[in-house]
Amino acid sequence: MPGSAKKKLKQRTPLTKERVLQAALRYADKHGIESLSMRHLGQALGVEAMSLYKHVANKDDILDGIVGLVVAEITVPKVGGNWKKEMRMRALSAHAVLMKHRWATMLIVSRVNVGPAMLCYLNATVGSLVEAGFSYPLADHASNAIDSYVYGFTLHLLNFPFQPEEYAAAAKQYLPMIPRDLYPYFYGIGSLVAEEKHDGINKLEFGLDLLLDGLDRLRRKS
Repeated sequence: MPGSAKKKLKQRTPLTKERVLQAALRYADKHGIESLSMRHLGQALGVEAMSLYKHVANKDDILDGIVGLVVAEITVPKVGGNWKKEMRMRALSAHAVLMKHRWATMLIVSRVNVGPAMLCYLNATVGSLVEAGFSYPLADHASNAIDSYVYGFTLHLLNFPFQPEEYAAAAKQYLPMIPRDLYPYFYGIGSLVAEEKHDGINKLEFGLDLLLDGLDRLRRKS
């Protein structure tokens, strides 16, 4: 199909809110959330920015909408299933989705979202815990603890200055700057990483299993 015909076909494709949000999601994934604007989004869709206001109220409406799209990708826990298995699966899924959409974690933790995807996600989480024997207050504490760990772990990983394959080289570079007599234990870990006897990689599952085991003890006591 000639280029002009493709352009005309694209122009004839009607705008919908879903199409606008999907385009915004792709733009944020590619360029980052900071550069997302009505003008840039209009350019990505091949329309004037004013045309977008027929389908979305404003930029906040777009941000809420793309958060909903991201949350909809996370595995929703089953109510009435094995709560530990469901919470573990939920946490691992959330981390994977947030690593895919690297801008999304800060947006999720800094905004109130009452869209259907978020409400379904939160309702299923609380339901899974309550049906397993958690009281409502304890279920609230448990879900917040799990989310805080996952979000914090994800942000740490996204912002850490080295990739895992660079850990050994970085340890070798910085180890001489650490006075061994003042910081012997930290020096000891650094030495193991530098010698590639320890990978130094922080694993999500390690802390997650500790957290779930602790929550299970609280559930049994309550």
